[in-house]
Amino acid sequence: MFAPEGPTFRELAVQALSSVERGYDLLAPKFDRTPFRTPAVVLEPVARQLRGLGPFGSGLDLCCGTGAGTDVLRQVCRERVTGVDISAGMLAVARDRAQGAGQDGAGPRPEWVRADARALPFGPDFDVVVSFGAFGHFLPRERPGLFGQVRSVLRPGGRFVFPVVAPARPGSPLYWALLGFDAAMRVRNALWWPSFVMYYRGFRLSEVSAELERAGFAVELRALPESGRRADGSPGVRLVVATRVGA
Repeated sequence: MFAPEGPTFRELAVQALSSVERGYDLLAPKFDRTPFRTPAVVLEPVARQLRGLGPFGSGLDLCCGTGAGTDVLRQVCRERVTGVDISAGMLAVARDRAQGAGQDGAGPRPEWVRADARALPFGPDFDVVVSFGAFGHFLPRERPGLFGQVRSVLRPGGRFVFPVVAPARPGSPLYWALLGFDAAMRVRNALWWPSFVMYYRGFRLSEVSAELERAGFAVELRALPESGRRADGSPGVRLVVATRVGA
């Protein structure tokens, strides 16, 4: 599951007993060598879809981590790319990665901002916001406020774009693994402070689409054909394209 140079079991345990912010500060130096980083098989199809929707002037990578989604934005934004995350450690790694890669002609140099996604320090400055794999860190009751924050930083007609992997089939090994993980996290958070919010099974596409519409978005769902289809014919991964409506 982890590369040899990835985090040890002890390091993961220490992270899991920390707050979300502190946990990712600790994990940051080895994060890109874990399965938690969004893989290229997801990033590349999203980039292709964004090229069809764009080009864009400015883009924001919400909960950017070490900058995988920011690299996608550099391919489709002409003027400005910003990564925002609550973890200073993750931002430091993202900054070092960007500096190490140099200015290779693949779009604007990213800027990095430390902030809570639930209180974004921007006005309506962006044409597109993306996010990859971060929504498990927000409780369902927090999502309306989060989506409202995203809408507030988009210009009218701006897009909020993110992939959603199809839920595990009931009874499958992955289903039981995710169910067990979420149950363990609930027990951990009931017994230990500070809490570490990371749940895999609470992000239901039908509920999220309705919440986005109530927040002022028109929602379109696109299949990512590169991700294949499940036995029932449904897409393995869908792309949510939420467009800000109204002034």
